[in-house]
Amino acid sequence: MDSTSLSPSPANTSECPSATQQQQGEVSDLNALVKEVLEFDEDEDLEVFSKDATFTDASSFSTSLPTSPSSMINHYKFEEELDATDIFITVDDPESHVTTIETFITYRVTTKTTRSAFDASEYVVRRRYQDFLWLRGKLEEAYPTLIIPPLPEKFIMKGMVERFNEEFIETRRNALHRFLNRIADHPTLTFNEDFKVFLTAQAWELTAHKKQGPGLLSKMGETVRSMAAIVRGVKNRPEEFTEMLEYIETFGQKVGLLDRISQRILKEQKDYLVELKEYSPVYTLWSGSEDELMDSLKGVASCIDKCCKCVEEKSPGLSENLIPLLHEYTLCAEMLKAVLKRRDQIQADYESKVESLNSKKTENEMLQNSDVNFTFGALLGKSKEEMRQQKQQKICVEIKELTEEIGRLEDKLECANSALKADWERWNRNMKNDVKSAFLEMADKNITYYEKCLATWESFVTSQKNELIVENEHEDGS
Repeated sequence: MDSTSLSPSPANTSECPSATQQQQGEVSDLNALVKEVLEFDEDEDLEVFSKDATFTDASSFSTSLPTSPSSMINHYKFEEELDATDIFITVDDPESHVTTIETFITYRVTTKTTRSAFDASEYVVRRRYQDFLWLRGKLEEAYPTLIIPPLPEKFIMKGMVERFNEEFIETRRNALHRFLNRIADHPTLTFNEDFKVFLTAQAWELTAHKKQGPGLLSKMGETVRSMAAIVRGVKNRPEEFTEMLEYIETFGQKVGLLDRISQRILKEQKDYLVELKEYSPVYTLWSGSEDELMDSLKGVASCIDKCCKCVEEKSPGLSENLIPLLHEYTLCAEMLKAVLKRRDQIQADYESKVESLNSKKTENEMLQNSDVNFTFGALLGKSKEEMRQQKQQKICVEIKELTEEIGRLEDKLECANSALKADWERWNRNMKNDVKSAFLEMADKNITYYEKCLATWESFVTSQKNELIVENEHEDGS
């Protein structure tokens, strides 16, 4: 079935006169609204996509990318960037809490802001990992097609031996710190009410606020609808989103491989450092039993000690900068796939309603043109014409309801598409800047490391050569 077969044709005015008249009135109102929208100046608060858009009959829909003018009023608006940072967030001071039921870590979240929406300029609260999970879930629920920053995994990350050791806690603290600051830097997420509550509410207030969310049955319903959309699939996904998915697949594979290799390199560096620290004392001990080689052996031991310090200075470049970034973007790849699935779910809902509308219109035409025997109606004493009219009226009502629902879904789909495209551009720009900065920092760390090691060994070699020259001169003189 091609895409044109999914587009319902305008309803025949002779079939449903009352519904059609009402539709024409709605179209007039819509055109008036469009005219008013398009007359805004460029410096007005309302932003529109295009002033050259063409508008068709409100009862005609297509499964291709919608261009409904009414959706322009409700679509997401992204600012380029905030003029100045007006909110600063710090995650620090992890504390361990032990109860009879569980053991968990809380983190201090300090917020300093000049925003008028906040009642104070500084807030200090304590949050546990579950609170961060709740916040991300609320943001995802409110903005299904925006790119919400990922959280570190709930369970132990690869390479961590113990859940509550210092290294694991510090790794998670850094990830949570980045998570909140990425939200704070986002032009839309930063003004979310749940984000504000997370930053400002005391523990008991946050608990009370959480209980105001949708119930379990509502969440199960969303899950069922999402699964149904996945089963139906999308017939005409715009090419740009298909290309986006292909890019994410490749990106996820490459950055994931870099993440795993970097983890192995870090482990090897730690092992190398351990061996290196055991290496130097051997030369020092040896020098005690070799009078003629004593200075040379002590020199080698000294060089190894200096190289140990260089390795210790170099390692944080991987463990604190590059690896966390690579791991974050590995998680981002999976998260972006989920965002595209939610976008596809909206389009699948839209296409499903369009198909239902086409089906109802076909049923209405068949009812008008065919000689149907209404046996059940005859038993109730009703004529064929009466039964036909009742059936037609019911179908006309269903057509009207579907038409209105398709209009809402059309707006929702265009809103989702524009939001994702704008956020994708922003995410791509930030990702490239992050990766470039991390690679440059890694390069600087490596250059510094090798320059220091080279200078150390060159100094040792020079001193040894000078000693040989002095010894040779002494031998020649004697």
